Amino acid sequence: MSTTKRLYLEAKKEKTLFIIGFIILFFAVIMELIGPVIGMYIIDHHIKTATEGIINMQPIFLLLAVYFIIAIIYAILSYYQTIYFQTAGSNVIKHLRTNLFSHIQKLPIKFFDNLPAGKVVARITNDTQTILELFTVMLPTYIAGITNIVGIIAVIFYFNVKVGLLALIVVPLLFGWLLIYRKISDKYNNIVRERNSDMNAMLNESINGMTIIQAFNQEEKIQQEFNQLNEEYLKNYSKIIQLDSFTSHNLMGTIRSFVFLVMIYIFGQTFLSDEATLTAGMMYILVDYLTRLFNPMFNMVNQLSVLEQARVSSNRVFEMMDETTEVQEDKIMTGCAGHVKFEDVSFGYKPDELVLRNINIDALPGETIGLVGHTGSGKSSIMNLLFRFYDPTTGRITIDGIDTTTVTKQSMRQFMGIVLQDPYLYSGTILSNITLNDPKITREMAIDALERVGGYRVLQSLENGIDTEVVERGSTLSSGQRQLISFARALAFNPKILILDEATASIDSETESVIQQAMDVLKEGRTTFIIAHRLSTIKHADEIIVLDKGEIIERGTHDILVEKGDTYAKMYALQSGVK
Repeated sequence: MSTTKRLYLEAKKEKTLFIIGFIILFFAVIMELIGPVIGMYIIDHHIKTATEGIINMQPIFLLLAVYFIIAIIYAILSYYQTIYFQTAGSNVIKHLRTNLFSHIQKLPIKFFDNLPAGKVVARITNDTQTILELFTVMLPTYIAGITNIVGIIAVIFYFNVKVGLLALIVVPLLFGWLLIYRKISDKYNNIVRERNSDMNAMLNESINGMTIIQAFNQEEKIQQEFNQLNEEYLKNYSKIIQLDSFTSHNLMGTIRSFVFLVMIYIFGQTFLSDEATLTAGMMYILVDYLTRLFNPMFNMVNQLSVLEQARVSSNRVFEMMDETTEVQEDKIMTGCAGHVKFEDVSFGYKPDELVLRNINIDALPGETIGLVGHTGSGKSSIMNLLFRFYDPTTGRITIDGIDTTTVTKQSMRQFMGIVLQDPYLYSGTILSNITLNDPKITREMAIDALERVGGYRVLQSLENGIDTEVVERGSTLSSGQRQLISFARALAFNPKILILDEATASIDSETESVIQQAMDVLKEGRTTFIIAHRLSTIKHADEIIVLDKGEIIERGTHDILVEKGDTYAKMYALQSGVK
């Protein structure tokens, strides 16, 4: 489906407002075209026909009053036309942004692996804002312009065919230039929008990683990279400006001068003729209408850059809308005991590069499974598969005997909770970060979750306690406080399957002790998977699985693995020696 048709379908959702806007616009154009006729009538019937230089001003004042009333009506109609188009266009973009954001949430996680967040943000905000101008600025300008042009040429033909033919010649020149402009400016607009997205992505990454940039004295390097993107943006945007400048002030100005030159010749020839048919009033109205003819043309040409930018932005938005979403299964998981089983699971983020090979895990309800291994061994990939951020390449994962790929992700995840090494906190309060504004999680449940993980005592040091405001990503809280909030969040939802992804890796020993004590109580009745950085946190796990290069190389309890004296024993001895 073409971009134009898709934009039409989006606009059709607000067709009532657009139709009202078009009707008002049509009558506004009529009001605008009536004015010169009144001027012509005053000149030919009251000024030119005055006897002995005496002009009867009464009918002139009456006609001027009519002209003034028409001008007021035109202003009122223009006001409401703008209101209706702005409202309709804003509603279209609101729906488009909502649908785009909803679509993005349905895309598989792998879509975001190679796409910077800033580029996604640019399409939802900047590109849709450009499309908004298409509906609120460009569309009314072109509709009004075309209506004006058609009306003016029709009136000119009525009064003088020669001048009408002259005016008619200008129209194909205008639309021919529209086609040429589109072809020339297309590549520049594409680069401009792309560099704008690149700068958004870089700014997003730089702001989030500002501590690293400053700590490693990378400010100058980052500045140079940004300057390079900004320079390329400016270079191509300057090309568009040059094209617009040539169009609006030079090309159209030259055409207008040529038309007026020919018109002067026609007028001169007519007045020198013995059969002069042009009155002074008619001269006035023809000059006025020819002047008015170029006004909408100038406006339309000046909107060419907006039109092209909107077209490019529309392509980028619909390109993202066309990204294939994950298949939504129909079957819903209605209950969960917590029996998790991996059966000969192999997986690769790329089809030809497996990161997990023949993984077999059988976690019974209430058991705790520890996963250990060096960086890149596949621990987090197992959690990604369990949460169905990705699906196995081969093999299958079952929960209570049900293949996870046969049920909806939402129904499955309602029985699962996760705590990450780097907890993500949203702007809001500590309470809202625990409940995620879910009405099923009450304030009392959130406080109880904090108490059970030992976090309420720590957070009491904050002035407003659980109602303390959290700034972006919780930067004003310690890593331990952020982790406790994340831990309480997972527990407040009372999951049957709990995943701790190196949840104690970045917190102090005292806070780790608090969480460790809470875990002994909280794992009762839950199947718990712990990706362990500190092996002390999984000493009492029912089974410890040691991974290396995507394969299970050891498994057993802590005591069995230590006694075996292999990889796990060496890792534990190394950590114990450090301590």
